Amino acid sequence: MKPLDGVRVLDLSRILAGPWCTQLLADYGAQVTKIERPGSGDDTRRWGPPFLQGANDEAVAAYFLACNRGKRSVALDFAQPDGQALLQRLADDADVVVENYLPGTLARYGLDYATLCARNPRLVYCSISGFGQEGANAARPGYDAMIQAEAGLMSLTGIADGEPGAGPQKVGVAVSDLMCGMYAATAILAALHARSATGRGAHLDLALFDCQVAWLANQGMNFLVGGEVPHRHGTAHPNIAPYQTFATADGHLMLACGNDAQFRRLCDEGGVAALADDVRFATNAARVAHRGELVERLQAVFAARTTAQWLAALAATGVPAGPVNDLAQVFAHEQTRERGLAFEMTHPTLGPLPQIANPVRADGAAWRADLAPPRLGEHTDEVLASLGVDAGERERLRGSGVVG
Repeated sequence: MKPLDGVRVLDLSRILAGPWCTQLLADYGAQVTKIERPGSGDDTRRWGPPFLQGANDEAVAAYFLACNRGKRSVALDFAQPDGQALLQRLADDADVVVENYLPGTLARYGLDYATLCARNPRLVYCSISGFGQEGANAARPGYDAMIQAEAGLMSLTGIADGEPGAGPQKVGVAVSDLMCGMYAATAILAALHARSATGRGAHLDLALFDCQVAWLANQGMNFLVGGEVPHRHGTAHPNIAPYQTFATADGHLMLACGNDAQFRRLCDEGGVAALADDVRFATNAARVAHRGELVERLQAVFAARTTAQWLAALAATGVPAGPVNDLAQVFAHEQTRERGLAFEMTHPTLGPLPQIANPVRADGAAWRADLAPPRLGEHTDEVLASLGVDAGERERLRGSGVVG
């Protein structure tokens, strides 16, 4: 038994933010039906390489496989009236609809919140867009990299001005999309909980821009409270020092020295105990104010030993630090193995399929969906049959291109 068993989700989203949200709901037990364009499907099926190659020369991009576990795929063209009617019937029995079209698009097909809610008042309808359902920018499309730039994250990410290679950088994964998907999932759960008391659903309006601004978090508050525009610090923390990567004799490590006691133990281990008594470095505020001088002194200290030697020494003294691992090292990590963070599913045509686990564990067990990411239209007949559409009618719809 999973917490969302019995919850039916109609997924009209594609790319990442929406599919990330609905995969999470599927891991929690929801029955998710993904609507895709006949013949082409979700764009991310082709966003590669790399591709996983299967039977009959089928190839599916790893990108699609990362965010569509636990879903049934229905290939359906809702630009046609028959397709619209079928989707409305599916929404009549749904608890949740998730969509990420430009605002106003689905109203042209009778698939907007107002239309579907009038038929099913208990429906929780979640709209994900670049800039929200209203406002001066509502009609603009939104993509992760542009949102990272426009909503401030790239101004905080990258090498500091004046240093070699200085300039803004995007984060290495699509964090604006992913966090919007996470906010959407939590909002859906809250709306379902509220519905249990009111009997009515809700229209949830999630914008990539809004979510990115919201999770500027301490950096956003640094600006609102201090009035100074934060700048890039590379790997360093804007409010804590020393808290950044350091070069060792054979590589790098990430030091996360969070308080004065840890700093003193670091100095003792490094043979520079006097630094902890220096008024320029004795407190965190002083260390942040004199960050440049401190980092220069510590860099010479760290260069004297290998990464492994430093990690062992710092662990023994209770100073937080870790290696800078590449992904091969991450997936070979004992913690990754012991926590089951990578696992394997069986796909009907692709065969063994690696997956990255949902990190949530409940009562010692991981919540994860049972279905592998679907083939395009794999469940079309099954879902239409559940609506009472007989085989002859399905063939007619297939012949007209409404379903695939």
